[in-house]
Amino acid sequence: MIFRSAALSNRSNRGSLLRAAIALSVALTVAGCSGTDTKYDKTAGWSAEQLYADAKMEMDSGGWNEARDRLTAIESRYPFGVYAQQALIDLAYVNWKDGENEQALAAIDRFQQMYPNHPGTDYMLYLKGLINFTPASAFMSNLTGQDPAERDPKGLRASYDAFNELITRFPDSKYTPDAQKRLTWLVNAIAMNEVHVARYYYERGAYVAAANRAQTVITDFEGAPASEEALVIMGLSYDKLGLTELRDDARRVLKANFPDSTMDEKQLLADKSWWNPFSWK
Repeated sequence: MIFRSAALSNRSNRGSLLRAAIALSVALTVAGCSGTDTKYDKTAGWSAEQLYADAKMEMDSGGWNEARDRLTAIESRYPFGVYAQQALIDLAYVNWKDGENEQALAAIDRFQQMYPNHPGTDYMLYLKGLINFTPASAFMSNLTGQDPAERDPKGLRASYDAFNELITRFPDSKYTPDAQKRLTWLVNAIAMNEVHVARYYYERGAYVAAANRAQTVITDFEGAPASEEALVIMGLSYDKLGLTELRDDARRVLKANFPDSTMDEKQLLADKSWWNPFSWK
């Protein structure tokens, strides 16, 4: 019994020593990791001014990831003050330049909610318009057999809304002249999308749908060049439906607004050159 008790005592001591060694090892590992983290984060303890200065350097050199890290650090460490406001503006820009459009738009929305009367609101509206601005080559070219009604022009409409708000609220902003040019393009781009949908329906014998879609162009985008095709489609659709009075009205409006128009059904269906993407200038 004495031998067994001594053995148990020794075993217990060894177990205690082992547990102590493990605890010490874990403590040293944690301390080592903590030391590594502190060493790795070179911005620890930086002021908002230092973080922003570094972010600007990274932005100037195209270091979007590093710039994003610095700007995000300003937001989290110094959530109040001018640096936090400017960081959010620049964060939207950095995300856009880095191809992270959703994050850029999220930053803009956050900015608008937090600082509705900020002097930089005009720029943020302009940036929002640019992010949603879809070039003709991306939106209207390479048309396939896909039903164009499934092509959602909400990006173009969001761009239109942003530019229109900028022009309305800040007519003297330095961003307004370019926004006005883009707005003119957007009006016809959205109208042309509607015309293409109307044409698609007409080609497939869905004359009511074609006429209604063409009517949208006339109602919502008065004066847009796409109105010519819309009026032609309206006249042709009403003619197919036997609605001669509506057909004649459409043709009368077409003649009054586009006196030199010679487009007829044959040209509309055979010549697709009018739908080719037009370049943004």
